[in-house]
Amino acid sequence: MDKLDLLFPEAVGEWTPDRLLPYRETWRHRSPEQLLEWALRTFSPIALATSFGPSGIVTMAMVARLRPQPTTFYLDTGLLFPETYRLRDQLAEQLHLQFTQITPELGLEAQVEQYGEALWASQPDLCCQLRKVRPLRHFLASQQAWITGIRRDQGGSRATIEPVEWDYAHNLVKLNPLAYWTREQVWDYIREHDLPYNRLHDEQFASIGCIPCTRPVTAHEPERAGRWAGQVKTECGIHIQPDGKVRRV
Repeated sequence: MDKLDLLFPEAVGEWTPDRLLPYRETWRHRSPEQLLEWALRTFSPIALATSFGPSGIVTMAMVARLRPQPTTFYLDTGLLFPETYRLRDQLAEQLHLQFTQITPELGLEAQVEQYGEALWASQPDLCCQLRKVRPLRHFLASQQAWITGIRRDQGGSRATIEPVEWDYAHNLVKLNPLAYWTREQVWDYIREHDLPYNRLHDEQFASIGCIPCTRPVTAHEPERAGRWAGQVKTECGIHIQPDGKVRRV
């Protein structure tokens, strides 16, 4: 039995917000690798979400060295950049990962027929609901926990996240191992481990999502300023809790 086992013995049974509470403070002060190792031992089934951003790449690289392996999935809206798909294939080969593609029930053509052209421009919240939020909710219904790459320094509703929290929107455990990392730490890790990344980052794209809703940013703009530019919207909705806030235990 190693030190991690002594500190955090494997837990079984149903998880609730109250049961999760004692773990929040403890994991705030430990490394992402330790949190991931504990999570993979403790929760089953467990899934790792990625949008192929820098934080997701780091998390995938950490997970690739651990066992058991979680399901690694991405939300394919049908509107991703070609560079994103190329990165997916590079990561699959280098990290020996198999990605699970989660797609919306409504195809793009059917969406146009039902809601009109360019729904992302006329009703961006609805577009995200159809193409990301609902597919994620359906997928996570079969999971006990999920892992994300979001960080506090990304700002907005992410500024107060914790490494371990209860996801009230999906009623399961949510793990954010890089919650206290900075953007600089993420990129240092990518360079140190020679990991592939989306080449759009070299063209001043800081945060990359769907083609119609992503633009480059200037050096003085926040990391996510290029998402839904010109609109009040700052999140697609998958990390927003039912009351519109990021609620935790």
